[in-house]
Amino acid sequence: MDQVLIEGLTLDTVIGVYDWERRIHQRLELDLELATDIRLAAQDDDLAHTLDYAAICERLAGYADDHSHALVETFAEGVAQLLIAEFGVKRLRLTVRKPGAVAAARAVGVRIEREAG
Repeated sequence: MDQVLIEGLTLDTVIGVYDWERRIHQRLELDLELATDIRLAAQDDDLAHTLDYAAICERLAGYADDHSHALVETFAEGVAQLLIAEFGVKRLRLTVRKPGAVAAARAVGVRIEREAG
């Protein structure tokens, strides 16, 4: 299976478990590997036959704007379910990093893998 990659996507959202975090936007960094078959798109040179990474990035920015979560885990699961439901992604690997959340680390986060049911 081929992969469409989106690396280093930065989104601002309300995320965190502390009261002060619930009042501000914080930056998250996402890396996505989206399983798809690109052969038809490559053959026809047609965006309609592949995953539109610009549309995906725009939709994820909207999701981040419209939702708040306490946990990075919950945000990641929401993103995965959105990609499966709205873009027909069959399988994905998603890494979500929260830079600066822990002073001694450049970033903390989660990596999940999901398949369409």
